[in-house]
Amino acid sequence: MTQALRDTGARFELDEKGMTSWADYRRKDGRLFVDHVESPVALRGTGASGRLMAALAQHARDSDLKITPICSYAAAWLNRSDEFRDLVS
Repeated sequence: MTQALRDTGARFELDEKGMTSWADYRRKDGRLFVDHVESPVALRGTGASGRLMAALAQHARDSDLKITPICSYAAAWLNRSDEFRDLVS
């Protein structure tokens, strides 16, 4: 079961099947700099990181923030996303 996105102030976390996927970030000048996205090995290939990115991007939109992807996965995911591509700065 997927839980709600948690914001620790430096990391977004999303629980699924008793495991946590995360995205390390920094917030500055109205932007989220996404430094690293990772899911546990057991969740890789299941779309867990994509669900994390979707929740992160929705949070950014709801908070009127832009996203600067430093992580190559975050950059690729945002580039493929028709719904959230406009958040990239």
